[in-house]
Amino acid sequence: MNLTSASRAVGWLVRDTFRQSLAYGIFWILLGVSLVCIAVCASVQIDGAVTLDRPDENRDFLPRNDPDAQDRQRAEQSGVTIVEGTMTVGFGAVSLPLARDARESVHFLQLILAGGVADTLGLLLTLVWTAGFLPGFLDRSNAAVLLAKPAPRWLLIVGKFLGVLAFVFIHAVVFVGGTWLALGLRTGVWQTAYLWSVPLLLVHFAVFFSFSLLLAVCTRSTVVCVFGSIAFWCLCWGMNFGRHAALAETYQASQAQFGGAVMTLVEAGYWTLPKPADLGILLYDALNAAQSFGQLAAFENVQAHGDFHPWLSLFASLSFMSVLLIGASRQFATLDY
Repeated sequence: MNLTSASRAVGWLVRDTFRQSLAYGIFWILLGVSLVCIAVCASVQIDGAVTLDRPDENRDFLPRNDPDAQDRQRAEQSGVTIVEGTMTVGFGAVSLPLARDARESVHFLQLILAGGVADTLGLLLTLVWTAGFLPGFLDRSNAAVLLAKPAPRWLLIVGKFLGVLAFVFIHAVVFVGGTWLALGLRTGVWQTAYLWSVPLLLVHFAVFFSFSLLLAVCTRSTVVCVFGSIAFWCLCWGMNFGRHAALAETYQASQAQFGGAVMTLVEAGYWTLPKPADLGILLYDALNAAQSFGQLAAFENVQAHGDFHPWLSLFASLSFMSVLLIGASRQFATLDY
């Protein structure tokens, strides 16, 4: 098969994935969630905000409910700004006092959307909702038609994998791009770092969807794909956090808390399995979340001591994904239909 034929086959598989998403209703579910979040962002309004990031002025400030803020004359003489702005959501239905300035308030909302709605809850729900794509694709009645076409089996697996990634990418762009645009238009705050959420979320999903793909090839069961992929994510997160927590305990103790053999096994498990917690740290750092949210102490200690290697962690997770894809392709090549 030449490159042109392979490209056509992959294009057909991508279109088939979107056809499946429409048939299952998953396309509309994800689009609905995105539109709800975009509508919430479009309802945000900030009134009375001050700018605290001007380099030529004092950046000291006090929130309105601080006891020292009551003495306005003394605060003004000291060059301290009193924050009195308000952020409303739902076109005024909910009113919240600003803790700082407009930029930080928008940043806080973006962190909730990227880190809470999309990265954790959104990732797991997307794994659940897309778990049925591969078993349906590999059903005997469907596969018989596919295998009659002049395309190698590994290309069918890789093409379907890319089709699901394309589907998730489109919805990630709609969610992140739509909320970013809505907040920017309503508040005048444009923070481009938020757009890093798209590639980081896609990588996070791709790594764990590859495990769901392998389960689909081996079992052709949607139930196994759903529970297996979620259980595997939890296992990897536990191993990831456990490694960082073990190192953090070692830093604080006068002597090693764990034997050398135990730490060797922990390191081997950490570097072998995908690292969802590390991917979360990458997102945390890319969005400058430290300005608004604290991080788990174990993660802070590992980073402070230089034992967190983001690029190696990312490379190891992608390498594991590649191994799973190769394994799924080889397994599919041996199946009888």
